[in-house]
Formats: sequence, structure tokens, C-alpha cells
Amino acid sequence: MTHAAKPETCQVKTTCPYCGVGCGVNATVSHNQLIAVSGDKDHPANLGRLCVKGSALHETTDLDGRLLSPQINGQTASWEQAINHVAQSFRQTIEQHGPDSVAFYLSGQILTEDYYVANKLMKGFIGSANVDTNSRLCMSSAVAAHKRAFGADLVPGCYDDLEQADLLVLVGSNTAWAHPVIYQRILAAKKKRPTMNVVVIDPRRTATCDMADLHLPLTPGSDGYLFTGLLSYLADHDVLDKHYIQTHTEGFDNALDAAKTLTASLSQTAQHCGLDEQSLKQFYQLFSRTDKVVTLFSQGINQSSSGVDKGNAIINCHLATGRIGKPGATPFSITGQPNAMGGREVGGLANQLAAHMDFSDPANIARVERFWQAPKIARTEGLKAVDLFQAVDEGRIKAIWIIGTNPVVSMPDADLVRRALLRCGQVVVSDCMAKTDTTACANVLLPATGWAEKDGTVTNSERVISRQRGFLAPPGESRHDWQIICAVARAMGFEQDFAFNSPSEIFAEHAALSGYENKGQRYFNISGLAHLSATQYQQLEPVRWPCIEGQQEQSPRLFSDGRFNTPSGRARMLPITPQAPLNKLSEEYPLILNTGRIRDQWHTMTRTGKTSRLLNHIDQPYIELALADAEEYGIAEQDLVEIRSPQGRCLVKAKLSSNQRPGSVFMPIHWSAQFASAARVDSLFTSIKDPLSGQPEAKHCPVQIGKVDSHWQAVLITEQSLATLPCEYWCKIPLPNGFRYELSGAQLPADWKSWLAQLIEPCDDLIELNSASTYRMVSFQQQRPTQLFFASTGALPSSAWLSKQFQQSIDTPAQRMSLLAGKPMDNKDECGAIICSCFEVGEHTIRQAIRQGANSTDKLAAQLKCGSNCGSCLPEIRAILS
Repeated sequence: MTHAAKPETCQVKTTCPYCGVGCGVNATVSHNQLIAVSGDKDHPANLGRLCVKGSALHETTDLDGRLLSPQINGQTASWEQAINHVAQSFRQTIEQHGPDSVAFYLSGQILTEDYYVANKLMKGFIGSANVDTNSRLCMSSAVAAHKRAFGADLVPGCYDDLEQADLLVLVGSNTAWAHPVIYQRILAAKKKRPTMNVVVIDPRRTATCDMADLHLPLTPGSDGYLFTGLLSYLADHDVLDKHYIQTHTEGFDNALDAAKTLTASLSQTAQHCGLDEQSLKQFYQLFSRTDKVVTLFSQGINQSSSGVDKGNAIINCHLATGRIGKPGATPFSITGQPNAMGGREVGGLANQLAAHMDFSDPANIARVERFWQAPKIARTEGLKAVDLFQAVDEGRIKAIWIIGTNPVVSMPDADLVRRALLRCGQVVVSDCMAKTDTTACANVLLPATGWAEKDGTVTNSERVISRQRGFLAPPGESRHDWQIICAVARAMGFEQDFAFNSPSEIFAEHAALSGYENKGQRYFNISGLAHLSATQYQQLEPVRWPCIEGQQEQSPRLFSDGRFNTPSGRARMLPITPQAPLNKLSEEYPLILNTGRIRDQWHTMTRTGKTSRLLNHIDQPYIELALADAEEYGIAEQDLVEIRSPQGRCLVKAKLSSNQRPGSVFMPIHWSAQFASAARVDSLFTSIKDPLSGQPEAKHCPVQIGKVDSHWQAVLITEQSLATLPCEYWCKIPLPNGFRYELSGAQLPADWKSWLAQLIEPCDDLIELNSASTYRMVSFQQQRPTQLFFASTGALPSSAWLSKQFQQSIDTPAQRMSLLAGKPMDNKDECGAIICSCFEVGEHTIRQAIRQGANSTDKLAAQLKCGSNCGSCLPEIRAILS
């Protein structure tokens, strides 16, 4: 159902569009504008909490940069023209080259209803399984591990388990930054029960380690050895639950034999993992003597060339001890995207069919064929993401439709992906934003609605289905993704099968398929929701599956009865032979590059990059180096560093850290060509992937680094959005009324005025300072600075302070001179570097409050509010306190 704009102020319950926690959001709307957001206290995922990204949602729903009308080859078109063009080009391509010559690439950020119709169109009516999703990049290894162990893609636990565990093991998850609300729930539980132990397993000492009782900084990629070693230890020390193994599992003997091959002893395992034996023994002893254990794992496990095996190595340890299906005891894969789970449910991966049925059983194919009355059902798996874009590059896929994602930034070997799309005859992109690295490669652009306008459902990491309710009118000519897909399907000749009028109708069909001919064989079953009226769908409260027609609500945990979704009803324990990452270091590329999220940004910044508040904490791309490596390479804080691999090159600022493991470096994933000159980190990665899941290895890339001599630095602040700048390094940072550009160059311009004239045209009312080493210019309109440019061969004034003066009233000559000098008239630097983004509290403000007696996080929260909302800044605050 599409909801009209509401003229009066009202509050709408919806769901956050960021990570897989699936937080409930109260959206306050007035006159078709989102004016405030707050956490929904009634939602089981967040219980009223929001992270800083969720708290800033109302700052990201403006129309700046929105795609508002269809375009064909750069020209505005009507919807009728665009739909017919897409339908005709796909139909002609299929007629000439067969159904496998076309592909869809979807996103974990579209809604379940969007996913469902896209999957149905491609697999049921076009007749190809070439429909994959960016969830391939984050969760597909966990999916495969679940299917091997449990018989289906089933997450056994729930968030309550994280709070009820006596031992919480966090593996490959910087929870404090990637899933801040979960981090807050764990912190609160640990505060209530100080005996609760937390172990963090991560090569870096991340913000999450702040709450850890033990941190294991293992060798990157060695997690598999750690958990096969744990299984050996459990067997040697008689910690196994032999009754559970005999009654509820199969394959134990082979699993243990395989574990003993390479990790039979503590010393062997410690050597493989690069850990000291005492720390390893401490972890193994904690696991051995604690019945209520949760192992929470995420991208550090999944994004590996052996991610599936690592997932099964973790699951093996829980099965061997019977620690599954019980309160506070479970392996738990936490998803990265808001609807990665929903996409998996409908079959949005190329190796899935629909509703937790795959291509391995001909009966599944026949069942879905009957339900859909599909004329050309796909009968074999399609191409997974890496192979799909390689097929585009090779010309085997001749038409591709990309929906709600930005693969030119997020895929490994990103330059190949860009080249492939530019070569492809027909590239259709549905997006809400006009300018992304991927829309730049498209022949056809289709304007889609964004989070605030979309209406449907999402499923979070604990299997809770929540409503995402549209509360703003679709802007311009934008349409919902399901509407666009159905319109193309009808134009291709499938009128009756895609005659949906609302998302509730699509959801009803999706729910009905989950229960179709399902006599308990498939645990994913939401047939109890198949007969919701439009009103009931609109009012639907968060609900966890299974939700079976005619049955009462079940336990929040799966496998409580010891039965699994396998033919035997037993869980499978897999023989795991751990392996190191496939992309090996060499003399030419001696450092390991790791990647991940930062605290306040999301994916490729198309949404979070719209608000300056979310760039206050970290505003530029960077490479984090260990102190020893920085010394070896002669690199200082904020130096320009070039990072090279055989695939590509990046240029970013240096960040030195004692938390970084020597021999390893770290870069965030977020920056694209829209925000920086050369910071697409995935352009450095090769397309090595797990052979079972197809998930790329995104945590281990051999690179070389070198300091880049920079002869000048500059900051430019202007109202204009500039596409490119004539220097080696630039980074774009949004401000409330414009943009700040951080610049650096290798060659000093002969004349700064001429150089600057390439970019902006200053007003007549300006002040300047020009010397051999410095050029400064401030241009005014009606006493307000509208253009500021500060360049130097040495240090620059505070960019943060200059940004605050932009567009402010500057009334006196003294104020003008203060601005040109680059410092306040009273010589007081204000708050310092932002630590708490939620309340924009800086380091200097925090230190001053500490000196005045606020000597704890609670006292600082009471006085300054810092750390009192999402809590992601608490590790940094505690570091300042210490």
C-alpha cells in the first residue's frame, strides 16, 4: 500500500534501513517531511535504542541528489518509454542469446516484496537463475554453513541469548561499530552480571575489545585453526556432550579426526594462529567450563576463501557440547544488511530457488513451478556475484539490471566491474540516487523510492519480520521497486502473474509459497501470515518465524527439541581441514590489507554521506598502520600513503595505531569516486572466493605501501558540488550548506588564483593573503563567507573551525581578519575532534569536564550526554579517562 503524505504531525512506526539488527524506529512526520526519529521501545530488537546512524535518519531524507525521473542514454524519458525499453531490450536479448544472457543483481537493502517479484520474474518466467545479490558479499558463507550443518539456512538463536550467555565469543565482528545496538545490549547485560565473560577474536584491537575480558589477536585468516583446535581440546578434556552427539548429530568421528590432523595440540594450534599458548588455553578453558556460550560471528569469518568451513568449525564446537537451541547457548551469525535475511527467504541468491528450496531436489523445482504456474522455470543454479560480473566482462551476459546497490564500489576487482558494465550493451540501474559510481555506467536509470517512501517488510538477524512503512510521498516520478519490476514483467508478456496492486498482495503470495506442500520438511514457514488483510498487513507487529498456519507461536529458538532440518533429523558435523587465505603475501606485496566499516558510515555513503554529522568522527579515508610498520616505511600521522595491489591503487591519509597488528593494515570500505579521488578499497582486491559459497575474500589482500611526497595541502569550502579537482588527492565532506574539500598535491601551482579559477568564481567582496608558502582567500556575499580557500606548503588552520564559519554572519573587520588568520579571536580552539557524534561532543570538551570532576562515563553522560545514546563512542571516552 502506498501512503499519501500526511499534512499534520504524526508518528509512524517503521524499521531502520541500516544493519541487520533491524531496529524499530518511530518517525515523526510533519507536512511530508521527516522532522525527528527515535527508537521504538516496543520493538524486540532495540527496545528503544538507536545508533548514531539511525538517530540521524531525518538528516538524510532531503531530495538533494535524488534521481527523480527515468533516463535513457542520459535523456529524460517517460515511464512508459523506460518500461518498454527495458522490457524490449531484455526480451530481444533472450530471444537472440537465451535466458542466461541476462541477469539481475539485487541488494540486501530492498524489501522482501521487491526481492520476491524480481526472483519470480527471473527464475520462473525468464527461465534463468542469474539473479544474485550483494548479500553474496556478506552472508553467503554463513548460509552455506547453516545448510551443511542444519539442512537449511537457519539461524538458531535470538538476541536474548546474547544477554543470557555466561560466555560471549565475538569472532570477526567489530560489534561496537558495525552493530552498535547489539553492543549496547551486551554492555548492559555485562553490567548487570559482571561474571559474564566476553572474548573478542580479531587481528585488530577494535573498539569492541573495550568490553573484552580476553582479546585474541590471531593471525589474519587463521580462525578455522582456532576452532578445530577447540574441538580437539574439548575431546581431550572430556567436555563433550556424548549423549547429545549420539542422539542428535551425525559425522562426529570424521569431524574430530579432521580436527586432529592439524590442530591436535595447543602448541600446534597456537603456532597456526600466531597466539601464545597461555592466552589460547585461557579461551579454551573458558569455553570448556561454561555451559551457556554464544559464539557471534560476522564478516571476519564469512569474507574468506574458506568462510564456509570456518562457520562449520564454529558450529561443530556447539554441536559437540550440546550448546545450541538453549537459552544463552548457540552459534549466531549476525547479518550486515537490513534485509539480507529476507532476500535469503525468498530465494534471492543464484544458488537458491525460492522459500528455502534450492535446485538440488527436482521435487523443489516441480513444486515452485506448480505454485507459480511458471512457463520457463530455471532448473539449475545461476551465476554468483563474482562469476556474474566476469560473465558481463566476457560478453556472455549482455543485459543486466542492478537494483539498489553499488557494485562498482563494493565488488572485489572493482575496476573490472566498472569496465564490464561500460562494455555491456544494456545496463539498467534502479536507484534513488542519481550519481553513484554504478549509475555512471548505466544506459537506463529508473528512479526508485528511498527508505522513507518504501512500504513492505524486512527480516533481521534473529528471524524477526518487521514492517517498513512509507511515510513520505514518493518524490518526482519515483516508483517502488516492486512496481517497476512488475511493470517490466507485464510489458514482457506476463500480465496475469505480476498483476500485484500492493506489497501486501506480494507478501501474501510469498507467505503462501512458504507453506505450500510443506508438511514440516521446511522450517521456513510463514503460512500463518498468508491470509492477512490489507489492514492487518499494515498493522503487522514484529513477528518471528516460523509462523505456521493453525499453530501457536513457537519458541524464539530453533532446535530446542534436538531435531534439525535434515533427512535424518540430526545435525551434521563436518570434517574441517583449515586453510590459510589463498591470496598469499610476496616480496613485492608484503602487507595484509584488511577492510571493514567505520562507526558512523554505511556501505558506499549514498545515504550517510548526505549529513555532515556522520562525518564529524572520521571525515576522510585512511589506512591504519601499526607503529612499527609506520616507522619502517617512514610514514607519519596524516601523511599521504599510496596502497597498491596487482588489481589497483588507492591514495589515502595515514592513521597510526598501537591497536593494529604489525604486518597488517586496515582500510574502511565506504569511500567511492563520489567522495574521494582514489579510495575505492575493493579495487585492490582480486576475485578470490570461497568455492562453496562464492563469497569473496575481503579480509586478506596482499599490498605494498609507500609514502607520497605532498608539496602542498589545502582546504576549499564552497556551496558547489565539484566532480573532480586538479590534484593528486581530494576528499569531499558535506556541510549543512555546502561542501568542504580536503586537497593535497605533488606539484605547487605557479599561480594559486589561476588554479582556483578552474574550480570556483569568487565574488568581488573578498579578502586574500598571499605569500611564498601560503595562499588564503575568503569570498563574501552579504557579510557571509560563501567561499573559503586555504593552501599552504606547511600546516593549515583547523578545517572543523573553518567549516563552522561558513555561511555565518561576519560583521566586523576584526572578525574578517580572524577568519583569514584561521583561528578564533579569543584564540580558544572549541570542542576539538568529535568523539560523540550523537551529541557532537569533542575531545577537548570531554577532557575539560574530566578535569572538573566528571571522572567516569556515567558522570560524563550526565553532564555532556556523550556515550548516553548508541554508546559507540564509549571505548574512546574510556581511553581518554584512562
